[in-house]
Amino acid sequence: MLGSGGVSDGYEVGSKRQRMMESNPYFAVSSGPSGFQPYSYGGGFQPPAFPVVRLRGLPFNCTDIDIIKFFAGLDIVDVLLVNKNGRFTGEAFVVFAGSMQVEFALQRDRQNMGRRYVEVFRCKRQDYYNAIAAEVNYEGIYDTDYHGSPPPSKAKRFSDKDQLEYTDILKMRGLPFSVKKPEIIEFFKEFKLVEERIHIACRPDGKATGEAYVEFVSVEEAKRAMSKDKMTIGSRYVELFPSTPDEARRAESRSRQ
Repeated sequence: MLGSGGVSDGYEVGSKRQRMMESNPYFAVSSGPSGFQPYSYGGGFQPPAFPVVRLRGLPFNCTDIDIIKFFAGLDIVDVLLVNKNGRFTGEAFVVFAGSMQVEFALQRDRQNMGRRYVEVFRCKRQDYYNAIAAEVNYEGIYDTDYHGSPPPSKAKRFSDKDQLEYTDILKMRGLPFSVKKPEIIEFFKEFKLVEERIHIACRPDGKATGEAYVEFVSVEEAKRAMSKDKMTIGSRYVELFPSTPDEARRAESRSRQ
């Protein structure tokens, strides 16, 4: 039923956001110079209420998978974790397959995720579009109409990770759940990696986690490849982290269980 631990087969969370927005009546938008705006519907036709909720109070290490588990049994179309200046705010938007799913989702208001209780409440379609626009603008894809805080310099964004000890392995996080090895190879096409040592992490049930481990030909090459941090695959920006052989082996072992 759920294409990535909770998503109906028609969608993978986040990875097909742009396609959905172009083809689904829920996502009828125009990406003109003023950002994401709903189309006006003629002839008296009213689109169905947009099936989105907002979450607040999430743990700061929360991932898409944690949210999917929180809403286990519901049909999720998209999860958008809200970041500000590259840092997770503890808020997220979740789009469901229909308005009835939203009613069930609201019943989970103030239930716990880990040690934190999570607020679940209604919000507007435009709030979700604005969050997408802010995410896109932070990554520098569209600059023209964004008046929020400017993204930190590239040097500042990498400074913390530059202090970490590197091996020849990088961890990728935030990948589309549909990603395949050729897409990862293309992502790192400027760098020398070991193709047979790319591991896309999966849960024991075979569902992708959105993470992968990539081995490069040297420590220096892995460090150079960090220049791809926060660049996109599909509609998802990908975070890169120095990793270790032990961490990669553990992830591979979990995938086989």
